[in-house]
Amino acid sequence: MLIPSIDLMGGRIVQLVQGQTLKLAFDDFDIWIDRFAKYPLVQLIDLDAAMRQGSNTGLIEQFTRKLTCQVGGGLRTPEDGQRMLDRGASRVIYGSTLFGGSSEPDRKRHPILNLAFAETLRKTLGEEKLVFSVDTKAGRVAVKGWKEQVDLTPEEAVTWLENDCAAFLYTHVDTEGTMTGFPTEAAAILRACTAKQLIVAGGIRSQQEVDDLDSMGVDAVAGMAVYSGLMEA
Repeated sequence: MLIPSIDLMGGRIVQLVQGQTLKLAFDDFDIWIDRFAKYPLVQLIDLDAAMRQGSNTGLIEQFTRKLTCQVGGGLRTPEDGQRMLDRGASRVIYGSTLFGGSSEPDRKRHPILNLAFAETLRKTLGEEKLVFSVDTKAGRVAVKGWKEQVDLTPEEAVTWLENDCAAFLYTHVDTEGTMTGFPTEAAAILRACTAKQLIVAGGIRSQQEVDDLDSMGVDAVAGMAVYSGLMEA
């Protein structure tokens, strides 16, 4: 399944290369809403919130009113997620807060993953509403807008977090926004680690690539290839 991506920054739809360099920007929201309406799921990310540089909360509702969206970016508490669900999100995406270290008792279970927080999210919001984001740079989990890394592989993260979410979103930051192709071997390894829905992103450039991932039981997020016209939306 192809999941179109809408990344918001400064009140516009944007596409960044590896989360840093602005490549494309649009403010014609209705055009993209109409084009994405045929998809069963759209991914909506508030990059300003993820980078702690503001938010696009008001704009998010324009999309969630008309599209079925999983929404992420800067969600730090269960209350943040509930507010997004109340604004029309079908699911919410948590990332960095899962990897920020745990309380002392929880550290006995894992030195990096905040497993108690993951459990709290499940109990508060419901497993079916949760997508956990596991993003990597150079093979290690990247956090805080991909500006920092923790000493953890995506395989470890997925294995430990599987019981508390409905899906995993894996972004291969090294190829994100480059349209150079997604490393399918990474998808195969992660697919073997979890029975939950697995969604991948990072460099996807063709429908054939999406079809190949689908044959593995993996869904694909595409942004740059869609907005640049390389893939039809």
